[in-house]
Formats: sequence, structure tokens, C-alpha cells
Amino acid sequence: MKLLQGKVAVITGAARGIGEAVALKFAEHGANIAFTYISDNSKEKANVLVEKLTALGVKSKAYQSNAADFAACETFINDALTEFGQIDICVNNAGISKDNLLLRMTPEQWNDVIQINLNSVFNMTKQVIKPMMKAKSGSIINMSSVIGEMGNAGQTSYAASKAGVIGFTKSVAKELGSRNIRCNAVAPGFVETDMTSYLKEGANADKYLSMIPLGRFASGEDIANTCLFLASDMGCYITGQTISACGGMNI
Repeated sequence: MKLLQGKVAVITGAARGIGEAVALKFAEHGANIAFTYISDNSKEKANVLVEKLTALGVKSKAYQSNAADFAACETFINDALTEFGQIDICVNNAGISKDNLLLRMTPEQWNDVIQINLNSVFNMTKQVIKPMMKAKSGSIINMSSVIGEMGNAGQTSYAASKAGVIGFTKSVAKELGSRNIRCNAVAPGFVETDMTSYLKEGANADKYLSMIPLGRFASGEDIANTCLFLASDMGCYITGQTISACGGMNI
């Protein structure tokens, strides 16, 4: 049974990692995919993903676009609407970390993380709610983090940005629930991606693993499955929530 047959999903930062896993999972369930990547270095990976998605029998297109840029988001969504005709699901996944102790953190490091992790969620959501309101239907999924719930030394900017995503998510859910638009957040724990390879390979790998009651790091598919639930009708009565896909780290 395909849970997203005929739906159109837009996903930011999907050339690799969690975003790529979400795109593939949604395509497996019948969704057409419009996704973004930001750098020239990711262009080849984006093209490979388009091939994988097309092989799954769905329509797919990659857009080089910066989710932290409001005008770029407007252009992306307008182009996606022209190409795909509708937007049913939005996954705000684009994100970075520039970890540093607060004593050493520069304003530039702080601003970069807030701009990409938090402002991008505003930029994209602002654009996608227009076609969703017209259709009186939609699911917005914002990628937060267990660090946004717990905090962590050396990650003040990342924690602040991801906590902001949770507050934003709850407010959007209250604003748009009457229009049948749902907005939820997913808060992953430690996930095996290119960005977090240090978790498994570094000197502190055993320490990180010991923090997870389930005893393993998450895969991208673990997070994608959570997103699939929230995007589909299986999650049709869930809005304003933060689903902590963290293996129990936040207990």
C-alpha cells in the first residue's frame, strides 16, 4: 500500500543524509519529489538522487536553492508549483551545525546557524502555506533535534535554532489547523549521516552510544519512517507535536 500516492512533496537539503532518506521513502510510497540542494559540490549527488527517484516511478526534480534566502524560496516554490501543479507536503530539513563553546563563539557562527536552521523554516513555510490553504490540505514537517529539547554544552546556537523550530511548529499548527493544514516537528537523536560521522568514528563514540537506551545510532530511514507517518493520512489527527525519534535519549 502506497501511503502518498499522487502527492507532491518539497524537501530542502535532500542531496544527502536525512533529506535523501526522506525523499526516497516518500517516493517509495508514490509521492512526486521536488527537492533542493545548495552547493555546486552537491550537484552530482542531487542528479544521482533524481535518477533513484525516477527509477521508483515518480516525477522528481532537483533545484539548486538556498533555503536561508527568502527570495530563493519564493522562486523555488513558484517553479515547483509550475512544474508539479500542487504542493501537499513540505519537509524543512536543511540544516548545519557550527559547534563551539559560547565563550569562543563568534557572531558569524551564531548567525549562520540561526539563518540556515531556523530562518529557512520560516522562509519555506511562508511560501508553501499559500497553495496548501487554497487546497485546504497539507502537512508541514520541520526537522528539529533532540538537542533542541535537551540543550548541550558547546551547541548553544544549534540548540537555540532547533528549539525555535519547535515553538514555530506549535504556532503554525494553531494558526492553520482550521484549514486542515498540519504542522509537526521531528527531533532526531544521533543519526548516521555524513555530517555526524564523528559520532561513530571519534574518540567519544562509546560515550555517545551509551546515551541511547536503544543502544544504536539511528539510520536515515528511521527518521524517514517518522516523516512518512506524519506526512500520510496515518498521522491525520496529529498536529503541533514534536516526535522525538531519538532512541530514548531524552528520557
